[in-house]
Amino acid sequence: MNEFISSIEAADTIAVTGHIHPDGDCIGSCLGLRQYILDNYPGKSVTVYLESIAPEFLFLSGADSVKQEAEHKSYDLFFVLDCSSLDRIEPYLSMYERAAKTFCIDHHISSKGIGQEYILKPQASATCEVLYELFEPDRISLSCAYCLYTGIVHDTGVFKHSNTTKQTMEYAGRLISKGINTSRVIDETFYQKTFVQNRVLGQALLNSRLYEEGQIILSYLNEDEMQALGADSEDTNGIIDQMRVTKGVEAAVFLYALDKDTYKVSRRSNGRVNVAAITEEFSGGGHVRAAGFSMKAGLEEVTGIVLSKIREQL
Repeated sequence: MNEFISSIEAADTIAVTGHIHPDGDCIGSCLGLRQYILDNYPGKSVTVYLESIAPEFLFLSGADSVKQEAEHKSYDLFFVLDCSSLDRIEPYLSMYERAAKTFCIDHHISSKGIGQEYILKPQASATCEVLYELFEPDRISLSCAYCLYTGIVHDTGVFKHSNTTKQTMEYAGRLISKGINTSRVIDETFYQKTFVQNRVLGQALLNSRLYEEGQIILSYLNEDEMQALGADSEDTNGIIDQMRVTKGVEAAVFLYALDKDTYKVSRRSNGRVNVAAITEEFSGGGHVRAAGFSMKAGLEEVTGIVLSKIREQL
């Protein structure tokens, strides 16, 4: 019996969390694990703790039961999913520390090896892909399949990023065979944008500039612009990917203000730049071609630091 299954069977109370600012893979993996345990291990108590979930993911099973605030509880088993370091679960760190057993499952190459038990598969496209391998395929319900498929769709950019492998497509196909409405997942959670999101994208593209003879594209939204547009972090999804496909670009950088002196930095690479290596210096997380971090500094300082790091690799 593998450690993953035996850990679940030995626990009565189980908590699941992922990284701050949860994306599709984080949300899908946390809710997918919850659903799989509830479907196949009757009597287990499973609670998911995550920061606010974007509205487009609320159709996933268990999304309406997610708790955003930490509680003073001690769990038998505490899962950390899609997360490379403990500072990325800071809102729930005290709960992690009180748990009798901790278990991390991840696919980020920048992962630090957290948890008493640890499964890292950097070759996997998404944490949801790692979970698919841990689950028994014939015991994956339709509700669970929706969660896993959503995570894979988002971390592969609808199967267009270089992390998409033959194995990824095979797993996705098996999940689809459960009865998934693929249009609902792809259109409603990935492509569909609100009016505010479209305006945010437009402003970000207007702010964009090219550097290093067109090899780097960088854009930003400062605090005043975010407020004027009525935007928050969820409204910035997809901007960096649109910038990345600019012809001739090797690296894309997008910064947006979290507050007056803190910026979230997202980066993408088309091959020559390892953005994960740069991110590790700033306690961020990600992959060779997609990574991010937050920095407490002004716009000019953040821009200068990020550009210099990319120039070193180019």
